Amino acid sequence: MKWDLTRLYKTLGDWEKEVAYIENMIKELPKYEGKLGDYETFLDYYKKQKEGAVKLMKAYQYAALTSDLNKKDTKNAARVQQMANIVSKLQQATAFEQPELIALGKEKVMSFIERDPLLEEYRFSVEKLFHTQEHVLDGKSEGLLANFANLSNQGSEVYSALSIADKEDKEVTLSDGETITVTSGNYRSYLADLDNPEDREKVFKAIFDSYKDTKNTYAQIYNTVLQRDIANMKSRKYDSSLESYLFSNNIPTDVYHNLVDVAQNSTDLIKRYYKIRQDVLGLEKHHTYDRFMPLAESTSKYTYEEAQNLFFDSINHLDDDFVAKAKSAIEEGYVDVYEQEGKRTGAYSWGSLDEHPYILLNYDDTLNSVFTLAHEAGHSMHSLFSAEHQPVATQNYTIFVAEVASTFNEHNLLDYFIHSQNTSTSDKITLLQQSIDDILGTFYRQTLFATYELRAHELAEQGVPITHETLSEIMIELYKTYYDIDITEEESKQYVWAYIPHLFHTPFYVYQYATSFAASLKLYEMVKEDNANIKHHMDLLKSGGNDFPVEQIKKAGVDLTTKEPFEAVVNRLETLLDELELALKE
Repeated sequence: MKWDLTRLYKTLGDWEKEVAYIENMIKELPKYEGKLGDYETFLDYYKKQKEGAVKLMKAYQYAALTSDLNKKDTKNAARVQQMANIVSKLQQATAFEQPELIALGKEKVMSFIERDPLLEEYRFSVEKLFHTQEHVLDGKSEGLLANFANLSNQGSEVYSALSIADKEDKEVTLSDGETITVTSGNYRSYLADLDNPEDREKVFKAIFDSYKDTKNTYAQIYNTVLQRDIANMKSRKYDSSLESYLFSNNIPTDVYHNLVDVAQNSTDLIKRYYKIRQDVLGLEKHHTYDRFMPLAESTSKYTYEEAQNLFFDSINHLDDDFVAKAKSAIEEGYVDVYEQEGKRTGAYSWGSLDEHPYILLNYDDTLNSVFTLAHEAGHSMHSLFSAEHQPVATQNYTIFVAEVASTFNEHNLLDYFIHSQNTSTSDKITLLQQSIDDILGTFYRQTLFATYELRAHELAEQGVPITHETLSEIMIELYKTYYDIDITEEESKQYVWAYIPHLFHTPFYVYQYATSFAASLKLYEMVKEDNANIKHHMDLLKSGGNDFPVEQIKKAGVDLTTKEPFEAVVNRLETLLDELELALKE
């Protein structure tokens, strides 16, 4: 149940040889500057680009995966930094490319594309380039920006160092005298299992107090991220940071704003759910750290092997190729299952070009971990489908599309649990809670965070000083709006903005969990009506990154430029709440 990274490189020495080869390749690229107008030179340049992209992504993946197994190992961290430096060198070496292609003109570049099958796979990337033409600078300016590429990512690197590498797990003594070690990987399980509210508060504080204690540092780190985004926005002549992140993939800002509007206009359903929880659990107040408490008693635990089988059983009625990809996704050697000291928290799937993806888990035998396995398997399946049906140039799919594959698997698994077993009332309540919590976590909570980072960027763009007070005020207001909870009454919770790594690593990312959830829910409902509709979902996975993401999803039957898919999530939540209230009366 560990990664077998020898499938990438047999030895560290082999990796080092590959890295040296990549660095030498990069040194050759500047010689093509000013010569791309010649077809043969153009073709040769893209052959090298293709070879370099495959090797670079593989080498970076190996370094990052090795580091994530032990974030406390400085040698591992140094190799990741080495790869980041190489990426920066590549950006500098190829800074001339986009301005030169634009100077050649779309007609001439496309005439080159049509002359060779290898170049044909770059058609969409060229289309994207000319789509972003107005925001591409001249060669000298692009070179200057490339020189700062590595520096511009230091905010997220410092965040990782502070929040993971330098963070120490805390011991907590519970009301019964038991002493436990609270980690980022296990604290949610404790919050779900502990009956004593004082014990839950202690566990909560063991995680969040570190953010309160270093709030000024986290605020300055986040300000670094904001200022980088503003510098990019101004340099490339975008109207806002939001537009700068959405424009290249041709995502209308209306998609973002429609999502926020629909979510904020339906928060009455969240408050209804929290009132149900408060009454059933007998709580004086429903704190944010009470959200993991089960509404029905359940001691169900699932071994990793059982989780695999449950996932497979949930999809065995679907297309054979879909099932085969699922089994390949979690094949032995490609999943690192359990938590260990120094290992990165959370879960992800990471794939490089023409390589089998790897999944990181911190599996803890809970129902939530079963769903996490299905979620990450969806990402790996997406990568496998894309690699099988797309050339190198269009294998990488956008984040916007990525979460459709993962949450589709969760919808399947949830309905399997609810409908495919002879469930007791307590089991039904548990599963309904799981489904409702999934919508609240994936759709509403992520939209709350998306609203937060939009407001933070807007304030920074207006020149408002970014302090921990500024950032916390946004969170305090949003938690009141969404949950009717005053988080100032929960010591440290107002610093939840420092707890969310995506805000530091990948700005304007989290909204895509919600858009993808809405799209996958619509696709899933189509498949429920007719299993043959799985073809639409599979076609989306096979398309990789061969079109703009909103168009890819539209081809699969879902139009995210309207409010309809988001309203469908609201309607499903209301139905589930009705079912939950009925089940609680049984």
